[in-house]
Amino acid sequence: MQCVIACIIIEHLPYILEKQQKEMKILATNIRMLRHQHNWSQEDIANRLGISIPAFSKIETGITDVNLSRIEQIANVFGVPVTRLLSDEEEEQNEEPQQLLIDAVKKKIAEREEEINALQRKVIVLYEELRKKHSVLV
Repeated sequence: MQCVIACIIIEHLPYILEKQQKEMKILATNIRMLRHQHNWSQEDIANRLGISIPAFSKIETGITDVNLSRIEQIANVFGVPVTRLLSDEEEEQNEEPQQLLIDAVKKKIAEREEEINALQRKVIVLYEELRKKHSVLV
């Protein structure tokens, strides 16, 4: 019985290792992406985690296996759920920051349009005042 279990494990070991490497790469990519979104350096994150810069660099490049408590700690630093760090849905993760950026740009454009409208109204009022003063002088 033990031999059968061992044979099954040995047979599936390459698949298990490949899956683990893929998951570590996803984790590393998501950590790097979040760090860049926050405009933080590796030193900033390492200090927040209480680890050395080389240790964090190994996490971010996927060289080091990361335990669940460290993943939770990293998620807390970024203020995201652990599932965000482990998720392979790049498009879904990228859509949220992009939509926030689009909404912010739209808001700025609307504010600028209001400023332009207000300035146009002032120009019209000043033009009318100038015209009245000019017609009184003539």
